Amino acid sequence: MVDIKSLPLSDKNKDILDKYYTYLITVKFLKVETTINSYILDIYKYLEYLDKDYDKTDNQDIYNYLSELEKEKYSIYSVVRKISSIKSFYTFLNIEEIYKLNLDIERPRFYKKLPHVLTIDEVDKLLDIELKTPFDYRNKAMLELMYATGLRVSELINLTPLNIDLDKQLVRCYGKGNKERIVPMGDIACKYLKIYLDEYRDALVKKNLCDYLFLNNHGKQITRQGFFKNLKIIAEKQGINEDITPHMLRHSFATHLLNNGADLRSIQLMLGHENISTTGIYTNVSTEKIKDNYDLYYPKG
Repeated sequence: MVDIKSLPLSDKNKDILDKYYTYLITVKFLKVETTINSYILDIYKYLEYLDKDYDKTDNQDIYNYLSELEKEKYSIYSVVRKISSIKSFYTFLNIEEIYKLNLDIERPRFYKKLPHVLTIDEVDKLLDIELKTPFDYRNKAMLELMYATGLRVSELINLTPLNIDLDKQLVRCYGKGNKERIVPMGDIACKYLKIYLDEYRDALVKKNLCDYLFLNNHGKQITRQGFFKNLKIIAEKQGINEDITPHMLRHSFATHLLNNGADLRSIQLMLGHENISTTGIYTNVSTEKIKDNYDLYYPKG
């Protein structure tokens, strides 16, 4: 948990963040600590920038803050997340009858910045890991599963063996707001998950048993930072020059599905998007691909 008392805020703002933390757990039913901390830290940064108490803020303050984020060149996804956090915070203030503000802010349009995706050849190269150690097999299983399902990295690292059904080729995960969804996975992901579970996971278990599926060298749950670090090392070793991130595998999963004929509604359900308009960003990615092909192959271009 974020140590709210140590944050450089007024006592009034610290007290409201404490109450907001309780609200996220008891009313919003958030259970993943990293998600809760993200909400708290987003509001801390917002209040720190404004340098005023929460009940003295207005819509213009929010716009000023968003303008500052734009100046600092925050990604469109970071800005959207922060807007969502701010909306949640003011909803809490309104519901609890602490402070009422009629919000008048809009989300930036996603298509202004399209997600970067890997080509199928780049994905094949990334997944072509030399398999020697238990950690190699763990990494292979993680990356194959991530590309086969489009899971977020937080969803991936929180899986347990009980979430995997190899016979039915399904994975049960818990996304934002602890919402459950079931996603199919292909033969290759199942193959390497089975090898990892049957032959190598036990080799990673230490004295203290851990229920999580993917373990680090201490026998504990692999962290987001650990996964990101391993991904960078693998990409570099495989000769991939992209500045690769875990989310790029999720974007690539969705884009490759769409390019090969999957319908948008199915992709929405697999990704766990609440609104199909969020999934619609991948149609823009595909349109960009069509334009590139047109420019490349049109004989009079």
